[in-house]
Amino acid sequence: MAKKFQNYVDGKWVDAISGKTFENRNPANWDEVVGTFPKSGKDDVEVAIRAARRAFEEWRLVPAPKRGDILKKVGDLMVEKKEELAKQMTREMGKVLAETRGDVQEGIDTAYYAASEGRRLFGHTVPSELPNKFNMAMRVPIGVAGIITPWNFPMAIPTWKIFPALVCGNTVVFKPASDTPATATALVEILAEAGVPPGVVNIVHGGGGEVGNAIVGHDEVDLVSFTGSTMVGKKISEMASATLKRVSLELGGKNAQMVMPDANMELALDGVLWGAFGTTGQRCTATSRLLLHEKIHDTFVAELVKRVEALKLGDGLKPGIDVGPCVNESQQQTVQSYVDIGLQQGAKVVAGGRIPKDGDLARGWFYRPTVFTGVQPDHRIAKEEIFGPVLSVIKFRTLEEGIRILNDTIYGLSSSLYTTNINDAYTAIRDIKAGITYINAPTIGAEAHMPFGGVKQTGNGHREGGWTVYDFFSEWKTVYVDYSGGLQRAQIDNYQD
Repeated sequence: MAKKFQNYVDGKWVDAISGKTFENRNPANWDEVVGTFPKSGKDDVEVAIRAARRAFEEWRLVPAPKRGDILKKVGDLMVEKKEELAKQMTREMGKVLAETRGDVQEGIDTAYYAASEGRRLFGHTVPSELPNKFNMAMRVPIGVAGIITPWNFPMAIPTWKIFPALVCGNTVVFKPASDTPATATALVEILAEAGVPPGVVNIVHGGGGEVGNAIVGHDEVDLVSFTGSTMVGKKISEMASATLKRVSLELGGKNAQMVMPDANMELALDGVLWGAFGTTGQRCTATSRLLLHEKIHDTFVAELVKRVEALKLGDGLKPGIDVGPCVNESQQQTVQSYVDIGLQQGAKVVAGGRIPKDGDLARGWFYRPTVFTGVQPDHRIAKEEIFGPVLSVIKFRTLEEGIRILNDTIYGLSSSLYTTNINDAYTAIRDIKAGITYINAPTIGAEAHMPFGGVKQTGNGHREGGWTVYDFFSEWKTVYVDYSGGLQRAQIDNYQD
């Protein structure tokens, strides 16, 4: 019998008020049920928000270093449970075990970083323009944070949001993706075990339309952090504007790797294989476009095809597997539809381009890693986010043309240039319109202590990761202390004629 999971609200594990449930299945073997989860609704969200609001009044008064100490315990517990968490994650979303171990490690890194930030929520002291007066600005908690996360990094991305929110003194109502609820539950179990008080973190499972919208639209939710598609992000922004709540959006990408003729070709090949087909291409930072200089295009493509065709598909828990399944049937069909579109627009499939039907692969939502050549910059497969193992190869003649093609998208998340020419490297760093640029590395590989996010329709300007996320989860409060004993009027008394 499948394991039954529950919501966690006000320190208690509870079913959905309606009693409804949904199943979570293994995308590598759809016959395997990972567990059943509460199919929650607006009433469940209401109870969770009330609990978070009550808990905020005490949690905000806990010294930030003490809040950080709890996050240190969270990191320690994640280290102990790393292999267990990684295997659970592979079962429910498909990426290979080496990658899910990395996903957990990113959460561990984020926990330890957040723990230390509890002692570094720096404010500012500045001179007053008046005598016997003291000026400072300090960070204060905001309130209840709504956290809505995707399925592709079901441990790392929730930790990017929840840990800073807690260190800053906020409480949390957490809606994880319905494709990865078991990993999210395991994270909340660890938070509770580490000593997070009841009501400070609440998890409510269910669909975006029921649970997500109820969180975003609620008057008592003060800020929302969302990672997902640009289309959904725009709707969240519209809904949140009704109450003027703070919103952080980390959305889509159409990332490109450029390769110049002077590049280390082996390194560039390794980079694009990892960037395009790691996590089965299901990353917002995935290398979806490969821009090759015309001088090396043909030889690079020939070697790339050999390497792609050698990638082994299968269950990510098994040794020797390079690429796991798409997360569900819908995603698999989306990939197939874009392959059809690419062919209709005149591009050529030189590797992959089909759903495998052989052996165990037929039991899951697998798709052969796919490479298109002859792609034009205005083709849909060069413009639209596919979120699957599809790579579009585009030829260019000069660095300037390559950068122009790279920038020709509504997105601006990650980018990559392979070259040994330092002048070209710094020109690209200056001119590429993206939140992240790698030189001689793939478009994936963000580190927990660095800002993460993009420009254009990849987001709304906020950054997760590193020190910058603490600006989002805290409010600046300006304080003036006048100890002169008399009325002093700034800009009036200090500059009289």
